[in-house]
Amino acid sequence: MTKKQAWVKALRLRTLPLSLSGIILGSFIAKSKGFWDTTVFMLAILTTVLFQIVSNLANDLGDSLKGTDNDQRIGPTRAVQSGLITVQEMKIAVIFSAILSFISASLLIYFGTQTLDVKMVWFYFALALICVIAAITYTIGKKAYGYQGLGDLMVFLFFGWVSVMGVYPLFTKSMDVLLFLPASAIGLLSAAVLNLNNMRDIKNDKASQKKTLVVLLGSDLAKFYHVFLILSAILCLGIYIHLSNQLWGYIGLIPFLVLFIHLRKVLATKDPKAFDPELKKVALITFAIALLTSLGLNLNF
Repeated sequence: MTKKQAWVKALRLRTLPLSLSGIILGSFIAKSKGFWDTTVFMLAILTTVLFQIVSNLANDLGDSLKGTDNDQRIGPTRAVQSGLITVQEMKIAVIFSAILSFISASLLIYFGTQTLDVKMVWFYFALALICVIAAITYTIGKKAYGYQGLGDLMVFLFFGWVSVMGVYPLFTKSMDVLLFLPASAIGLLSAAVLNLNNMRDIKNDKASQKKTLVVLLGSDLAKFYHVFLILSAILCLGIYIHLSNQLWGYIGLIPFLVLFIHLRKVLATKDPKAFDPELKKVALITFAIALLTSLGLNLNF
């Protein structure tokens, strides 16, 4: 693997569809209610991608510094772990991408809060700063929350609530309390992806003192927790679509059929390596759910 390939791997591009799911769904729910701004949408997409890149680079750095990325780990070899990218180079990349993400967020706030109260403007700046800090401190620092069993909660909040309910007012200049339902659905599915990742890595995480929720629960309970996440997501999204009175919105539930097969496989899995392809599957299905729901809510016949 060349140095260029190592940098591409460090970006973890396969994580981007999942990170964009909430932004897409929140934006197109706003569009279904007659609100749209292409500039806001494009900046929201760019900002989300940059936030995710910051998180991915910081995770590569943090897990390598803590020794969690090692030869015993089941997942793909990481950039710093491989030796092709130095710790110093990765630190610079994290700082640079963090600055870029905050600049993009600032532009998004500028164009999206033109008619909002100044308190809301400052709220969004604070939220952007929190997003950057959360992206970095998942694995970096003595109190890295990813090592304290808080990763699932933070993924639920940022991939779900912050994404969907954060972008919606930038279009509509208002908030809809019912948005917590689709926001929770995306957040739960995102937590399910992390749970699969942690079930795959449970043995190495235990040895590295990384106290993920899976390590705290144990493999068997983690599987039932996974079922809870998926079924709760179906319930949340189904209720929202029902309340939206848009029949075509139900096409967003079709990908869940694949997830029922997925759940059977998860419950039957003995070898942690088998969770890796399921991880990719759930991430892509979440993206498909966001796209189809967005499409369905905006179809008018």
